[in-house]
Amino acid sequence: MTSQQKLDRLLADYLDYLIVERGSSQNTVDAYTRDLERYVAFLGQEGCDDPDGVSRENIEHYIAALEEEGRASSSVQRAVSSIRGFHRFLLSEGVTSNHPAADIALPKKPEHLPDVISREKAFELLDTPFQVEPHPKEGRGGEPDYTNVACFWRDKAILEVLYGCGLRVSELCGLNLSEVYLDDEVLRVFGKGSKERVVPILGTAKRSLEKYLESWRDLLAAHASHRTAASADAVFLSVRGTRITRQAVYNIVESYGRMVGLKGLHPHTLRHSFATHMLEGGADLRVVQELLGHASVSTTQLYTHVDRTHIRMVYLEAHPRAHLDD
Repeated sequence: MTSQQKLDRLLADYLDYLIVERGSSQNTVDAYTRDLERYVAFLGQEGCDDPDGVSRENIEHYIAALEEEGRASSSVQRAVSSIRGFHRFLLSEGVTSNHPAADIALPKKPEHLPDVISREKAFELLDTPFQVEPHPKEGRGGEPDYTNVACFWRDKAILEVLYGCGLRVSELCGLNLSEVYLDDEVLRVFGKGSKERVVPILGTAKRSLEKYLESWRDLLAAHASHRTAASADAVFLSVRGTRITRQAVYNIVESYGRMVGLKGLHPHTLRHSFATHMLEGGADLRVVQELLGHASVSTTQLYTHVDRTHIRMVYLEAHPRAHLDD
């Protein structure tokens, strides 16, 4: 086995470790795979294919190469994080006594205030396109085909759950029937790293999901040519009866956004808006942190910056001396 083949095998071992022992999500593993395969290839170009021979300078050269390519700081930060994790794994496994990434600091990630839509625009998005149910299309034999109607109410439920529960798109796509407890008005959601949390589902979000599940999901499920176990329990289905994909949800959200003048609307914008509107409504920061599944409250605190206009309005309305200089 050549040194390069050994490094490739060690990388495969590390990725298995992330899945089996760390319980990392598939999205995280996929991202780390891309980052580390590129990193290992770069080390080969630098003439360094032995873990013991990797130096801090090699890693700094790699980071510089990423920055010269114009990579976003978040992408560079993730790459450095994956490299540190890989070398830490090699050290813990006794493969090497060298940890060249130990003192490499993560590049500072610039604060980016999340995009949000107003409450009024959220209501418009969730109500206006769904005022009139479409007519079923004509099937091959002349009979009515209600697939488009099923998709109409599925889309309504998707938008309502994204905004009403603050789910990530991956959480929505991965949601199973066995994790929906409408009688108890909660969803059991598995977030990053398969971390479980319970999220309330109330109001129009509950009503829309209930209508889709009771009246329309089975119609989409009947279209499946070979139902896999993964799709059989999926809440949200495609027109082929398979579990809906992230890209399909992106397209659905963007399409309905355009209908109400929101160009480029992204599913995560609805999650951001959920958090911001909850805080505007008086929700405690720690409660919102729990609802979003944030590991640290510092992540949730980002939404408090978005709310400055609302805070100013509340101050003006509430403080007895706010208008004395008028």
